[in-house]
Amino acid sequence: MSLALLRRLLWLLATLAAASALIFGLLDLLPGNAAQVLLGPDAAPEAVEALSRQLGLDQSALQRYLQWTGGLLQGELGESASYGGAPVWPLMLERLAVTLPLSFFAFMLALAVALPAAVFAASRQGRTGDLLVMGISQLGIALPSFWLGILLTLLFSVQLQWLPAGGFPGWRGEGGWTAALQALLLPALALALVQGAILARVSRSALVELLRDDFVRNARAQGMSRRALLWGPVLRNALLPVLTIAGLQFANLLAGAIVVENVFTLPGLGRLIFQAIANRDLALVRNAVMFLVAAVLVINFIVDLLYLWIDPRLRGGGRL
Repeated sequence: MSLALLRRLLWLLATLAAASALIFGLLDLLPGNAAQVLLGPDAAPEAVEALSRQLGLDQSALQRYLQWTGGLLQGELGESASYGGAPVWPLMLERLAVTLPLSFFAFMLALAVALPAAVFAASRQGRTGDLLVMGISQLGIALPSFWLGILLTLLFSVQLQWLPAGGFPGWRGEGGWTAALQALLLPALALALVQGAILARVSRSALVELLRDDFVRNARAQGMSRRALLWGPVLRNALLPVLTIAGLQFANLLAGAIVVENVFTLPGLGRLIFQAIANRDLALVRNAVMFLVAAVLVINFIVDLLYLWIDPRLRGGGRL
């Protein structure tokens, strides 16, 4: 194992530990009694006290933190108080069956829009096409995903009535995969347009910079067309900065889907977190948020590994 890889692995573990402490601390500082919220304001004091003991609220914060992290290491995420004591992990898995396909769908749409737009803009640097692509991408960056979702719903669901305005029929429900993908199309577009705008600007900048390199002039002198250069060696050499942004974007899509899922009433992990927060279901909130944080960090770690594989200079003399 190379020294660079070891450093990144240690940094990942340290960041996960810090994130778990921060998540637990922020939720522990919330005002009010979680047992009282779950049982309602008219609950008997004896019932509130019994549920507090069941939830471990009678223990110190350090004891509860150590119990929670110990459970995480063993794969025991506890039980959800607001779902009748159901195990947390199966609840999360059920909702991830919506969130993960939605994020992946949005990511592929973002790539499909951003890379051709970036190549088009770079090939027309400083001209009308370039300015148009950059202007549209700047507008896309400025618009929030949830607001785009509302606009898309008004256009394609209310006015044109082409796509459903919300809900999710399930992967095995009526209409099968076709109906499920139709339900995910508008929320995926709302997420993809913003992320695609960011990726298009970064990709265009990387391509324009590479077009000034000596190898491009040499290839042009040997008769290689500008189009073949852009879609071939220039685009391949631009993949390193693009890879970084793309990896971060997929991680952001997982977290950003929380709000969009609520706009489209999708039964994903984001909607589950919102409901758990409203019900003060601390076990469910802690584990779901920790999962999202860990997913973001692990994706960034994988991007770092790809960096080491693509560019050996970053290995610090080690060998991957």
